[in-house]
Amino acid sequence: MTLAEALAQNGAPAASLDALTRYGEMLLEANSRVNLTAARTPEAIAEQIADAFVLAPLVQGALVDVGAGGGLPGIPLAILCGVPVTLIEATAKKAAFLSRVLEHVGLEGEAVAGRAETLAREPRFREHFMRATARAVGSAPTVLELTLPFLAPGGIALLQRGRIDERERLAVHDAALMLGGEVSEEIVAGNDRRVLVVRKLAPTPDRFPRRVGIPHRRPLCVS
Repeated sequence: MTLAEALAQNGAPAASLDALTRYGEMLLEANSRVNLTAARTPEAIAEQIADAFVLAPLVQGALVDVGAGGGLPGIPLAILCGVPVTLIEATAKKAAFLSRVLEHVGLEGEAVAGRAETLAREPRFREHFMRATARAVGSAPTVLELTLPFLAPGGIALLQRGRIDERERLAVHDAALMLGGEVSEEIVAGNDRRVLVVRKLAPTPDRFPRRVGIPHRRPLCVS
């Protein structure tokens, strides 16, 4: 099965199929040199790209993808929704790959090599975006601390998660309040897959995010 066929089978819109295929082909090719994703076949890549489809109806305005890795879900969302995307990635080789994708696919945005804890304090990024995503970068409270400072009040963080136990659910609700937001919805997106929708209500206090590494080592509200 070709990548285009696999994407179509997973529900890719016809209008976006060519751009999604070009991105997926670049991801497959680069993955042989840089570890961008565990997916190694067209079918597996198509499934990972399709994970973004459930988020697309919720995306509008400038988007930031924190810990972008190989560009999931930020690049598929930029393709599907026609929004500018900023891809935050700490590893320089991965950020360079993301820059090539943006140019090759013709997307508006930039890839920035750096840590979210540092970049979220820069005036051009802090409270600048309307939507934020992050995939597989830590516990839910950690992800909130790394995304909400980028959002303008009124913006929304879309957090793709697996199973969430009650302890983590309570922690993420409390962490959201500390960071100026609230968990407004939990969308079940399939077996063991959820999307936490967190709305930014007020500016994030200046002390967040904490220093590099602290959000991962000491997640907010987790005892």
